Amino acid sequence: MTLWTSTEAEAATCGQASRAFSVNGISIDTRTLKEGDLFVALQGDNRDGHNYVRAAFDAKAGAAMVAHTSDVPGPLLTVGHTQRGLEDLARAARARSNARILAVTGSAGKTTTKEILRLACDALGRTHASAASYNNHWGVPLSLALLPRDAEYGIFEVGMNHFGELRNLVSLVKPHVALITTIAPAHLEFFGTCEAIADAKSEIFEGLMPGGAALIPSDSPYAERLKARARQAQVSRIVSFGSSGDARLVSFAPDGEGMRVKADILGRAVDCIVGAPGAHIARNVVGALAAVALADGDVLNAAAALKNFTALKGRGARFAAGGIQVIDESYNANPASMAAALALLADAKGRRIAVLGDMLEMGEGAADHHAGLAAPISANKVDMVFASGTQMKALWDVLPPVRRGAYAESSVLLMPQVLAALKAGDTVLVKGSNGAKMSVIVDALKARETKGAVA
Repeated sequence: MTLWTSTEAEAATCGQASRAFSVNGISIDTRTLKEGDLFVALQGDNRDGHNYVRAAFDAKAGAAMVAHTSDVPGPLLTVGHTQRGLEDLARAARARSNARILAVTGSAGKTTTKEILRLACDALGRTHASAASYNNHWGVPLSLALLPRDAEYGIFEVGMNHFGELRNLVSLVKPHVALITTIAPAHLEFFGTCEAIADAKSEIFEGLMPGGAALIPSDSPYAERLKARARQAQVSRIVSFGSSGDARLVSFAPDGEGMRVKADILGRAVDCIVGAPGAHIARNVVGALAAVALADGDVLNAAAALKNFTALKGRGARFAAGGIQVIDESYNANPASMAAALALLADAKGRRIAVLGDMLEMGEGAADHHAGLAAPISANKVDMVFASGTQMKALWDVLPPVRRGAYAESSVLLMPQVLAALKAGDTVLVKGSNGAKMSVIVDALKARETKGAVA
């Protein structure tokens, strides 16, 4: 089915098409562009998409959105500004859609919850969801502009690291249900306090459709603040989820490679298998199923689909490598997600090894937040810790000698020390902020898979 015709795109953007076209998708990157896509020539601080228009047509783009014309072999949609043009398409896509729209934000678990919702809603009808972590000023409008006209559910991840960002994005999405996964110390460098983070995240409620629902984590110390902000935004239905509240996690227990989750979802008992383990994933499942219920979806059918859920790369994905088990949590980190990831080691067989990199954007309290990880490390009986980065030195300094594996200022320098220490039967957690480049160690562990078992 055609996503956009030139006539529709002109009307949405107040643009001018050089000739008629129809496109099946939208791309902002010629490296991933598919045949028939509309290429949007976004202008950034370091790169101008107009320099790649010809490459887009060489890759068989169906058309290109530009802010100035050029001599290229394909139809152009000329607009005043391409970022605004993309946002205009997003607004038009939302306006023409009859889908139930769900939006997710939070300090941790956004992408995982979005993927749980994608799987759950796909069991109920045609579902469209944000790709990867497309949750910023270009990712959200791109995801929304890609919303098929016949979709029954739309799932959108919305992020921010400054006040006002989320407000602008959710004004495009206009969700029927807005879910906040958790509030935790993240982006403290920009916000200063968790109360400020809660206020910024609560901007998601301002874009709710009339009669829409706000989903709030009951276990958060900021739950009452979030409820107050939802009331301020004149939200008519405020629902809580967690270990207590309107949607409640009753229990979870290991089951094969995943876990069995029992929950009460707005008064309906749910007993389902989830394809990945972890207390934090169990909580995300409860929030997601509550969102499905609030979107008038069949909760039991949605829950049954979660047996096919698998943790995402960098967000809990597991693999075996040369006699060891690896938990890849290398994409991002803050104190709450660190504690949740360390809890995954509690049930591990063999030695429990944590390879930890800096948690970035922690602000003035960074040293205390890093040193504070000693508590969950002890609680989850981690045998050995390898630490990377200047901020993680604060944790290294408070670790008892018996738990010290090695410390280095970078993941590249730490990598050989980690590899040399491994033994068959170990379970290794690798986690840090994306900027800490802990994926270097994950990649090195994967490479060992092809070289046979460790000693």
